[in-house]
Amino acid sequence: MDRDIAAARLSWERAIKIADTLPPDDPDRAAMRIAPHTMLCGIAWRVHLNVAGDRFDELKQLCTAAGDKASLAIAIAMAGLVVDHVYHGRVREGSRLASEAMALVESVGDPTLTVGLSFTAIYAKCVSAEWSEVLRWSETVIELADGDPANGNFVIGSPLATALTTRGIARYFFGFPGWRDDLQQGLDMARRADPLSFARVVSYVYFVGVTAGVLRPDDSVVRDIDDALRLAERSADDLALALTRMTLGVALVQRPTTAERDRGDEVLGDVCEVFASRGHNLSELPIAAIYSARERARRGGRDDAIPLIRAEADRLVREGLLLGWGIGATSALVEILLDRGADADVTEAEAAITRLADASADDGPVIRDIWLLRLRALLARADGDDTAYRDYRDRYRDMARTLGFEGHIDWAEAMP
Repeated sequence: MDRDIAAARLSWERAIKIADTLPPDDPDRAAMRIAPHTMLCGIAWRVHLNVAGDRFDELKQLCTAAGDKASLAIAIAMAGLVVDHVYHGRVREGSRLASEAMALVESVGDPTLTVGLSFTAIYAKCVSAEWSEVLRWSETVIELADGDPANGNFVIGSPLATALTTRGIARYFFGFPGWRDDLQQGLDMARRADPLSFARVVSYVYFVGVTAGVLRPDDSVVRDIDDALRLAERSADDLALALTRMTLGVALVQRPTTAERDRGDEVLGDVCEVFASRGHNLSELPIAAIYSARERARRGGRDDAIPLIRAEADRLVREGLLLGWGIGATSALVEILLDRGADADVTEAEAAITRLADASADDGPVIRDIWLLRLRALLARADGDDTAYRDYRDRYRDMARTLGFEGHIDWAEAMP
């Protein structure tokens, strides 16, 4: 599973066929039928198989027939189903199932199982922008793993590396200290793990961090992503490859040279086409498409880019994801509208800012607050209100420096 996930999938498929041919009176038949069904459901998302429906139902029937209705097998399969939902764009459904799955995992009472399966719930909660849950489950994994990178490594190589990274993300979304150390520890640990763990951690650190304005896409960032990309290419792991290519594209379109931006634009175009045509990573597709459209706008295609970004932003709002990817979508829409600068554009930009500011959030993410300062400064400048512009700009600069958010520091310093 760590070296060739496609081969692992075929082996589990063969194991199912072999177990099904065992004599009905074989005392091990039930267990040997359940085990490969379980692992195939658990890893199906890694090879773009559809877990929902007949395959998952068949496993539940096997467990029920064996007299085990709340088993280890169902917990593993449910974890796989969580990722399947999110990858197919069913984010809210995936988030609800994640809560059910983790309740089942906790009821089993196996710390190793909790460590090994929590990453699926954490991923679903990240995409649905439930940052309190991300922080809670990440800290649970870190505590239970007790410093062992391989603890619970029956689906991905290092759940601990992933949990350190997601705790760092939750911390900077709330403005809590310690996030930078978490990200670095997660990266260092993932380098020594399997290609998927490294690809996932690199995408968490840089795809999320760069788009949120927390990290700047400097030379060291691009080197890290390129390292993960080369490893993913050698591993023949399509999922690892998709994650790293998406992350590389977003980083490159924000680099200073034309050659790098051209490469990033090409990578993002390919990524968006693959995600859309193959129907996977649909929860990440909107932000990848938005960054591709932003680059199109920068090259003079503003009128074509705005409807695409508007549609993605509206869809994220309808799906209740405004305080996740919707923050980046809103900022992209507002900045391009204000750049075009017609009266209707300014009015629409103001409405988008108000919508973001009014979004209810028990968690109160700091990321939303810092983006609002930036966008309100840009709006005030477009309105010709110099006093308000300077006030928002200065508050934006102070907040960026206080939090240590590198991208925002650079953007704030570039504001006249």
